[in-house]
This record gives sequence, C-alpha cells and structure tokens, in this order.
Amino acid sequence: MKKISIIIIAVFALASCTKEHSKDYLTLSGKLENNKDSILTITGQQGPVKSITINNDGTFKDTLNIENAAVYTLSTSPAKRAPIYLKNGFDIKLNGDSENFMSSFKFSGQGADNSNFILAQITESQKIGNPTLLLELNENDFKNKIASIKSNYDSILNSYKDIDTTLVKMVDSQTNQMITYFNQAYEKNKAMAKGTISPKFVDYADYKGGKKSLDSFKGKFVYIDVWATWCGPCIQQIPYLKSLEKEYHGKNIEFISISTDEYRRSGGSWEAAEKKWKDFVKAKQLSGVQLWAGKDISFQQEYQINSIPRFILIDPQGKIVNSDAPRPSEPRLKELFTSLGI
Repeated sequence: MKKISIIIIAVFALASCTKEHSKDYLTLSGKLENNKDSILTITGQQGPVKSITINNDGTFKDTLNIENAAVYTLSTSPAKRAPIYLKNGFDIKLNGDSENFMSSFKFSGQGADNSNFILAQITESQKIGNPTLLLELNENDFKNKIASIKSNYDSILNSYKDIDTTLVKMVDSQTNQMITYFNQAYEKNKAMAKGTISPKFVDYADYKGGKKSLDSFKGKFVYIDVWATWCGPCIQQIPYLKSLEKEYHGKNIEFISISTDEYRRSGGSWEAAEKKWKDFVKAKQLSGVQLWAGKDISFQQEYQINSIPRFILIDPQGKIVNSDAPRPSEPRLKELFTSLGI
C-alpha cells in the first residue's frame, strides 16, 4: 500500500511539473470566428516575428521565442491589426471575431492580463474624443476632465493584478506624457483665447495682385485656412471650403487661404515656391482670397502652427473667436457661424 501511495504522489508531481510552461518560449493559440484569412502575423518594432497558420475553422496554435517582452502587433491584413503583449513563458489563448478584429478580442491563460489591459486602455482612449474640443473647455471643466481621464486610467491599471512591471512603467509614462501634453497645450491656448487680439500677418502676396494684411479685412469676420499645395489633408478640405465660400457669399465674412509653400519643397527657390502656389490656385480655380506667406512665418509662429491645415476664425474687431476652428467639412463650423449671426 505504501508503494502505491508513493507512485500516486510521483504521478501527481510529474503532472504538476508538465503544467509549468517553459520560460524559453511562449505559446499562442485561439480561434477567430468568421475568419477568411489563412495567416496570422506577429510583428515587432524590427518587423515580422512569425507567421502562424490559421486553420479552416479559424483555430490556430504555435510557439514563439522572442528576445524582449514588449507590445507586438497581431494582424491578418493591414486593416486588421491589434496589440498583444508577449513574453517568453506566457501561454496565451485568444478568442475573437475576425469581422470585429480588435474590439471583440478576449485573451485568457498565463500572461493574458497584459493584453486585456492594453485593449482596455485603448477603449478608454477612444472615449476622450476630439482633443480640440477638450482644449476648448473653460478652465474648471478642463481640470475636472483631465482629473477624470487620469482617474479612469489609474482605475484600469488597478483592476488588472497580473501585469508585467515593464508594461506598467511604459503605460504610466505614456499616461503622464498625455496629461502633460494636454496641460501644456491648454496653457498655450490661453494665450490665444477667445476675445484676445489676434496676431497679424502683413503684406502677404495676393494672387489677384498687390499685397494684403489682416487689417485689410477689419469690419468682417475672417475665416483663415493655413495650408500648402503639398498637403494632402489640406487639399481634401478644398471642395468643402469652396462650398462654404459660395454659400456665405455676400455675408459679413471673408474666406482667406494662406499658402505656406516654401523653397525646400519647391525646387530650392522662393520664386519656384510662389509659382507653384499660383499654378495650383489657377489649376484648381480656388475662390476666396488667396494669399502666399512667402518667407514670413511670424503669423504661423505666433499661432503655434505645427501642422496643417489649420483654421482660424477672427471677429470684425480683429479678436480671436477660435484659434483652432472647425474644418470646413465639420458640421459644427456652420453651427458656429450661426451662433455668431453670420
């Protein structure tokens, strides 16, 4: 009887040992419902790490040996991508729907909390919405919103207990960077707050001849489009801007487009940059007031413009209505015009 007991204990000990996953590699398995792809690709910062075959029923299973614990990307196509945190020793199972590639994902098994945590963080980030609207809040509402964002991120972090310390440090750093960015951007925006006198541009070249300054349009609302001929998103807004100009023709508002085309993107000379701008205005039959900033970037600097297109709305007294106004394609721009009696 004693021998039998010893044998049973030995078997259980052996079984428990086999459940311990090797630290030399990780296992990834799972099932994707409604899947039509045959390969699941794992990609890191240095490129593809491994391609895993997806069976006809959507199931897959493979092992990986990775150099560093980090966030990797799962994908079946460029349009279907999702993050996953991988580390040797993990045994992760994934279940999801290929038609809702990331939003349906649920991870389980050893190390799964890390990936579920990342997905929860992404979901929370999507709730923030348009950062521009956040920066337009009054100071008290802004502070409350920032505190709420920080609290929500901390709450998510505290709800997952089995998270790798490397991931915790990375996420903490990213959250702090985001909060710092919002606070700094809000302080900068206060200098360009509604009701303050707008910085001015002076003697910008007019496509129709001569030069124009901001003071040339005093007595009217001024909607400014800061753009360039090489800027894809800028060009995308042109049809909407044309439509606005037509709809508000004769109203107390002037539509001004300021080109920031410069020599480095125009063959190496300012003359070429000006010609490129003029040729584009003619070819696209752009309406409104078409101006070129040339070498003068002071207006851009004072408005802290680091990406285009950028839209600015100024009132008839030369005061800022909105230093980062809605784009022509956004319905809320017309709502803003209406609220101003335009």
